Amino acid sequence: MKTIAVVLLNYNGIALLEQFLPKVVEYSPEASIYLIDNKSNDASVAWVKENHPSIQCIELNQNLGYAGGYNEGLKQIEAEIYCLLNTDVLVTSNWLPPLLDHFKSHPKTAILQPHILDFKKPSHFEYAGAAGGFIDKNGVPYCRGRLFSTLEEDLGQYDAPTPIFWASGACFFIRSEQFWELNGFDAEFFAHQEEIDLCWRIHNQGYKTMAIGKVKVYHVGGATLAPSPRKTFLNHRNSLWMLTKNLPKNELYLRLFVRMCWDGLAGIYYFLGFNFSSTWAIIKAHLAFYNGFNSMLKKRNAKTQDADYFQVKNVVLKYFLYKKLNFKDLNKE
Repeated sequence: MKTIAVVLLNYNGIALLEQFLPKVVEYSPEASIYLIDNKSNDASVAWVKENHPSIQCIELNQNLGYAGGYNEGLKQIEAEIYCLLNTDVLVTSNWLPPLLDHFKSHPKTAILQPHILDFKKPSHFEYAGAAGGFIDKNGVPYCRGRLFSTLEEDLGQYDAPTPIFWASGACFFIRSEQFWELNGFDAEFFAHQEEIDLCWRIHNQGYKTMAIGKVKVYHVGGATLAPSPRKTFLNHRNSLWMLTKNLPKNELYLRLFVRMCWDGLAGIYYFLGFNFSSTWAIIKAHLAFYNGFNSMLKKRNAKTQDADYFQVKNVVLKYFLYKKLNFKDLNKE
């Protein structure tokens, strides 16, 4: 058994596999490589078996999404460390050793991510994770190198290994012991925000999440789930569920109220732009949030709700009102 398993989750992604999988194989001699397939109806699995027979394919009998797909597939994989890698990520030479070395020398680190740059604009960070993620007091996510739609150029400003709050699901390294200690991802999320939820639960257990800037990978972004009302629905519903599960008790209802107000403003913005499907997606997300509220409350661990989960109180106001467009402009509060 190798120390690390690089695990790709696939759903009808043969074009992405043809483009990016050969480099994963070439540049990952330290790892065992697996493909978990979410009941694809294209030729993905057949192509992998024919062209990369060393890769072990785990075929699920239904599409369980990102969260459920990884949970189910990883049950069949033995490794000390899992690297959960999107199929639209270009990895680089010698990408694994620095990350493995960090795990070896820092036993309290449970999760790592490399820096994630834009495949289409390699000089800049990519939206999904950039140089490591944080959330504000209301649970709004942002990143070093990316605030909302503003993407910074990578000038080495974040290269030093740094504690972060959440790591990107596009290239997500986690110790298997901690993954299973917390029962993996929340499968009810299906997709989106599940990695932030898991990182928050890891944080509440006293473990660290780190970004390692020495390693850089290149992410297409949006290739595995393009912008759509479905994506809007999942993001808004899952954000509220995540807050319900992880916020300190004394902050829970106030922060949920504030976050739902932000959602309402987003819905109005979409409506005024004649994007009625996105407005309706937010309404449906709130209805689904109410429907699942009691279920999420039962998942709370009252003994480990850490109040020290944010650095910035309100990143929305700082960005849109005070025009703080780069991470370095955000002052710790």
